[in-house]
Amino acid sequence: MKRLGVIGGTGLINMTVGDEMKQSGLTLLRRDDVTVETPWGDVPLTCMRLQAGDEEKELFFLQRHHNQGEASKPPHMIEHRANMRALADAGCEAVMAVCSVGAIPRDFPPGKVGLADQYIDFSGIATTFHDDSAVFTSVTEPFDTALNHRLSEKLRTVQEFSMKERLFYTYWLAQGPHFETKAEIDAIDTLGGHMVGMTMPREAKLARELDLPYTAVCISSNWAAGREPGDAGADLDHHSVSSQANRRLKPVWACLIELLS
Repeated sequence: MKRLGVIGGTGLINMTVGDEMKQSGLTLLRRDDVTVETPWGDVPLTCMRLQAGDEEKELFFLQRHHNQGEASKPPHMIEHRANMRALADAGCEAVMAVCSVGAIPRDFPPGKVGLADQYIDFSGIATTFHDDSAVFTSVTEPFDTALNHRLSEKLRTVQEFSMKERLFYTYWLAQGPHFETKAEIDAIDTLGGHMVGMTMPREAKLARELDLPYTAVCISSNWAAGREPGDAGADLDHHSVSSQANRRLKPVWACLIELLS
């Protein structure tokens, strides 16, 4: 793959060429910060040209919470149409989203990195490019199966998991910006949700409309409300959640490098 889009959130604040990329043989040739104009607003992208052996690659990083130079826009205020349109216009062949999630099942403890293979969105809020005419897009398989298969093998290797370890989970879209109640998490569990977050499925829907391959790498940053072992009443804190997610970036870098290889 020559042109990859990467979306970061609380699980990936910014993009730098660290030791992981250097050790993989990727060399930074040029880095530019640009602003892409779209009908839904301006979008800042970090554009990186990389040398990989005899080939040049391009990496386009988007901070989904971009807010006048800060990563602080609340999830319910993000204009996902602008973000996804900007990546499509940049010529990305695929998009890898990095997501920080609250985990429900015991086999997705904080620190583990998995993948989304389904989502559930009962928010009742439409996310589409087609407001003026009826266009119905299939999302039976909302994520690119080839990318998911490739990244599942990489995540299994880098995290030293056996073949029995589950890596695919269903993402439940919560509206935010509040975290969920214990009762809500119990209901989500009953209805088939494995992890909760406030953004990603909106991107996945738009990627489908753009026919843009999309995969979501999900970092379990915390137990969901009421699921903390030994302390069901533990409060959730945004800063500690973000900190946990950013300590688990080695598997994320491995996925990124895999797609650029």
